Amino acid sequence: MTRQETVDLAVDYFKQGYACSQAVVLAFAERVKLDPTVAKRISGTFGGGMGRLRKKCGALTGAFMILGLAQGYERPDDMEGKLAVYAKIRELNRRVEDTFGTTQCNELLIKYSNPQYVKERSHHQDICVRIVADAAGKLYDMLEETV
Repeated sequence: MTRQETVDLAVDYFKQGYACSQAVVLAFAERVKLDPTVAKRISGTFGGGMGRLRKKCGALTGAFMILGLAQGYERPDDMEGKLAVYAKIRELNRRVEDTFGTTQCNELLIKYSNPQYVKERSHHQDICVRIVADAAGKLYDMLEETV
């Protein structure tokens, strides 16, 4: 799947009503051989900045999950693997932060939406869809860089 197809798929999942975290995970599920039902369930609680706590952006946490599946470590004594994937997480976070100025859900809503949209839950159409697309695209790029 191309970068644009992957981004479009993530946006489509989000527009269907999946959480931002789910949309990103589902767009990459086949690539990392993740069962779609497991993908939906494991990533579903990270939307809204982690269960609507408005903390770390859900689209980004979904991307972090995919990075872990694609390039993570398995053994507790694999310090090299752990540090390598942690560095990738920080790099992806930096790339999204460079674009939006923050990766915190609440700060993104304040900066890019308006209180009335958030109250009406229509902020998804203005900022969240943009971040889902951006996170999916940047994740795609990072995965391609290491191939």
